[in-house]
Amino acid sequence: MTSDEIRETFLAFFEAHEHKRQRSGSLVPAAFDPSVLLTTAGMHPLKAYFMGLEAPPAPRLTSCQKCFRTPDIDNVGVTARHLTFFEMLGNFSLGDYFKQGAVEFAWDLTLNGFGFKPEDVWVTVFEGDPAMGIGADQEAIDAWLSVGVPRERIIECPASENFWWSGETGPCGPCSELYLDRGLEFGAEDDLPGGENERFLEFWNLVFMQFDQDEQKTLTPLPNQNIDTGMGLNRMAVILQGVETVFDTDQFVPLMDLGRELATVAEPEERSLRILADHTRGMTFLIADGVVPSSEDRGYVLRRLMRRAIQHGRRIGAPHGFLPRYVDVVLDTMGTAYPELHTEKERILKWVRAEEEGFGRTLEQGLGLLEQHLEKGDLDAAAAFQLHDTFGFPIEMTVEVAAEADVTVDEAGFKVLMDEQRLRSAGGAGAKGRVGGAADLVRGLSNKPTTFTGYEHLDQHTTVAAVTERDGRTFVKLAESPFYAQGGGQVSDAGTIACDGGDCEARVADVLRAGEDQAVVVELLKGELHEGERVTAHVDRAARHATAANHTATHLLHAALRQTLGDHVRQAGSYVGPDKLRFDFTHTQRLSEAERAQVEDQINTWVLQNHPVRAMETTLDEARSLGAMALFGEKYGDVVRMVEVGDGSFSRELCGGTHVRSTAEIGVVKITAEGSSAANVRRIEALTGPGAVALLREHDAALSQAADALRTKPEGVVDAIGALQAKAKAAAKAGGGVDAGAVDRIAGEAELLDGVAVLASSVDGVGPKDLADLTDKVRNVLGEAAVAVLGSTTDGKVSLVAAAGPGAIARGVKAGAIVKVAAQVVGGGGGGKDTMAQAGGRDPEQLGAALDAARAAIQAALA
Repeated sequence: MTSDEIRETFLAFFEAHEHKRQRSGSLVPAAFDPSVLLTTAGMHPLKAYFMGLEAPPAPRLTSCQKCFRTPDIDNVGVTARHLTFFEMLGNFSLGDYFKQGAVEFAWDLTLNGFGFKPEDVWVTVFEGDPAMGIGADQEAIDAWLSVGVPRERIIECPASENFWWSGETGPCGPCSELYLDRGLEFGAEDDLPGGENERFLEFWNLVFMQFDQDEQKTLTPLPNQNIDTGMGLNRMAVILQGVETVFDTDQFVPLMDLGRELATVAEPEERSLRILADHTRGMTFLIADGVVPSSEDRGYVLRRLMRRAIQHGRRIGAPHGFLPRYVDVVLDTMGTAYPELHTEKERILKWVRAEEEGFGRTLEQGLGLLEQHLEKGDLDAAAAFQLHDTFGFPIEMTVEVAAEADVTVDEAGFKVLMDEQRLRSAGGAGAKGRVGGAADLVRGLSNKPTTFTGYEHLDQHTTVAAVTERDGRTFVKLAESPFYAQGGGQVSDAGTIACDGGDCEARVADVLRAGEDQAVVVELLKGELHEGERVTAHVDRAARHATAANHTATHLLHAALRQTLGDHVRQAGSYVGPDKLRFDFTHTQRLSEAERAQVEDQINTWVLQNHPVRAMETTLDEARSLGAMALFGEKYGDVVRMVEVGDGSFSRELCGGTHVRSTAEIGVVKITAEGSSAANVRRIEALTGPGAVALLREHDAALSQAADALRTKPEGVVDAIGALQAKAKAAAKAGGGVDAGAVDRIAGEAELLDGVAVLASSVDGVGPKDLADLTDKVRNVLGEAAVAVLGSTTDGKVSLVAAAGPGAIARGVKAGAIVKVAAQVVGGGGGGKDTMAQAGGRDPEQLGAALDAARAAIQAALA
């Protein structure tokens, strides 16, 4: 069977047995699931069903889920079966059949669908664990006996082998695995399934989902007994195609062949070919699901994958620009099963080309420095940190290359330096979502979910379904609620709840979401709320309208950015409140003034055209066919809410938020800021309506004050300032270009490193010509054994100058090499002599990072 045939055989079998076929979820887990960075198992997109947070579309489901496991990156190419990206086939029962049914289905498909001989199949079951308070899984043993498996081929194994957890917390339970006995030629007579041997190959895992594990490792029975199974499609392809490794199966052969075709070395290393085949598959699917290369979280995983592929491409001698060739092959082999690869092709190629070009420029230099350290026989923490911080070498890549040279890296020391850097930059992991705890609390209040009526009503006569006090806060469950619960970037509604009798009133401080259910957090203003009480829930109309205006504006902003910058732009996060909007999006560089103006003008044109804004429910397939944009990391059911502006030709998105009825209600949109949110992610902040008008008035007032001070009209302010600047430049030139006091002050910031005075600093408002003069004078003040690097920003551009004295040059510090390192960080280039060199760049926000890179390069040269 081909891989496509294996996938279809599995899914069609379970469809024939009343299972609803599910589309694969994203590799980016849904927002309600903070337990994993990437989807690692077939059940992750279904966790809300298993946990009782949402009603499943059917009690029986089946899917082929895209999965990615980061721990396996280092094992790829070393073993015959480890992959990062893989497909997991599964069948799921949510409160329907349990162990007996799962066993019967598995046995039927194994023998009659895939053609295994019954005498070649062994199974394992959970042997029990006193510490967990669970005995042997006799129910599973009996189920296997009932379908004809002899007792001697049913092997009991410990929790390490036969108990499954979806993460640190969440659904879990005992499992039963099916193994193929490949014969004595692969092992010994006394080998058993679950042991360390090659004779028995596991191909299907049946998880009997019985428990929910909390943070204290306490197991609580789930509301329903569920079934979650997983069959690795790629593992099954190895078996059914009769090959030795997964890299010999039909999905991988074209990628392995491409590597051999691209290789210019005489005998390309098999491990490098395997790494290229696996990593290029993984990067293609990650980008298609909205991940972009960065220094944090999922973006770091992707960047590490891409950079590792680039490194191994260099090893086999692949020509520049080889990664897009791999993308094309992945699309050819996988695009039919996963059409999103074709939909996102241009976006995938954009990020792949950018990373190969960007990292390729520093790869040679970084590897050269690494090899110098390896020749000395050690690699301390400072060197590893410099490779990471200056050249973008993931520590894992440094460790891998060092291990091949039998050199140990000080990883513990590296971690200390990384922690220090995170503290300096106030970085660290993002805030954990509150969704998990909120879900438990909401479910605990009442089994009957609240009906949300906030799309239609801002005032709702309803009944208090439940009230509880916890940690000094009051939580209320309403039978019907008009309050929007925070989600999709939009903040929760504010408002009040008042008893119909007039004897109580509460202010709504927050609204907690649990799937389609909710509860409100209130502050009592008068009296008390009691279960069964009739109340009126009132949403703050002004705050809701301002929030709705900002939410619709984010949709218009998204559309305008895609029109102006390209289809690679995707939402990467947002904040929508009554005060402002914030929109993060994937893009590689700062918007030019012209681009920013074009985006703002386009949004306000749509606002003035008074397009209707419509929300409608439709099927997910229909929404996709209409080109509706979906938010990566959000989970969507078969029926979705789609919001379109006008005829939908420029804005159509899947969205559960609240919106204005027409664009004219927004009033006006004013962009207030545009900057970097993370690597390859930009952030725009904006105001709408009265807030935007107030800002424009403030700007008008400031301009009028400036005009008065300059004794001119507002339209003459720019010319007047230009004249003042010209006078200042003339005065500076007459005085020798650079103030002597400034030279001494800047030189005083230098530090002594191993006998050399080193300065890397920024100065304000100094043009390129004066910057060169200033740098030279500062270096002269510092002496011959000195190096100075100064940077400045003028007119939105970066200028960099490096100057090195004879003593520093003799120690290996060269101005030209130092300024090149710094220029790469600000997206520019330059060079010059060993004594002095200049460069420019396009990204002023990265000036500090560029100077840090220059300082690190100087330290490396001195070392």
